[in-house]
Amino acid sequence: MKIDEIIPPRRFKVGSGEIHHCANIQLDPDEQVTFVTDSGREYDIMKKSWGFFATPSLNSRLKKFGFRTALVEDSGEKRFICLVEADKEEEFSGYLEQDNAKVLCWLSDSSYSLL
Repeated sequence: MKIDEIIPPRRFKVGSGEIHHCANIQLDPDEQVTFVTDSGREYDIMKKSWGFFATPSLNSRLKKFGFRTALVEDSGEKRFICLVEADKEEEFSGYLEQDNAKVLCWLSDSSYSLL
């Protein structure tokens, strides 16, 4: 694994917020990085020779750690995968409203259908 910290962070606007790009991480195949929230919830990204597992299992590990997984579309028809902490769904709804975006489906639910 190689970590390149960006000092000072690169700052740029996205929607109604500002992003701080703090580091680039390069993984070799079969290496994993785990991100941990202040409340102890975990989110993994794993590199494979063919690409990445961008999330842990949606309906098992992420659910166990208190995340729901949403497929979101913004007003420009760009689509994103969002991991929403279970106790922050109201805050997430406010974010969607502010950025004129919508949930197309909750991928972590046991039954879902894509448009």
